[in-house]
Amino acid sequence: MHIIRSIEDAQALIGQEVGVSDWMLIDQDRIEKFADATDDFQWIHVDKERAARELPDGKTIAHGYLTLALIPALTGKFVEVPTLTRALNFGCNKVRFYTMVPHGARVRGRATVLTARKRGGALHLTSEVKIEVEGERKPACIAETIGIYFFEGL
Repeated sequence: MHIIRSIEDAQALIGQEVGVSDWMLIDQDRIEKFADATDDFQWIHVDKERAARELPDGKTIAHGYLTLALIPALTGKFVEVPTLTRALNFGCNKVRFYTMVPHGARVRGRATVLTARKRGGALHLTSEVKIEVEGERKPACIAETIGIYFFEGL
C-alpha cells in the first residue's frame, strides 16, 4: 500500500505499478445481479443453456461494464490517503475490452499511475488499470481512470 500525504507523494508514483489485487470470482450470481441492476439481460450473460450451445467455452460471460465497475473494489487498497475527506470517480479517458470473462473465472486488477496533479483544490490521479483473467494471455479490460481525492492540507 502506498501512502499519499501530498501532491509530491502522488507524483512520485507516476510510472509505477501501485498494486495487484487478489483474485475475485465472477460467478453467475454476480452476473445476474448486474443484469438486474442494469436491465441488460442479453442472452450471452444470463441464458446458460443457450451459452452452452453457442458460445466458444459454453459458458455465459460477464458484462463488459461489470468488469469495468469492479475497478474500485479491485484497486481500493492500492493507495491510502490518511487525511482523505472524500474521493470521487471522475471518469475514464479510454476503456477497451479485450477478452471475455466467463462465469466461474477469476479476475484481478493491476494499476499504474499515469499522472498526478493538483486541480481545483484536489488531487487528480490518472491511472491505467488492467483487469486480468486468470489463465488468459490478454486482459479482459484496460481502462484509463481518473480519481479525484480531497484531503486536508492540500
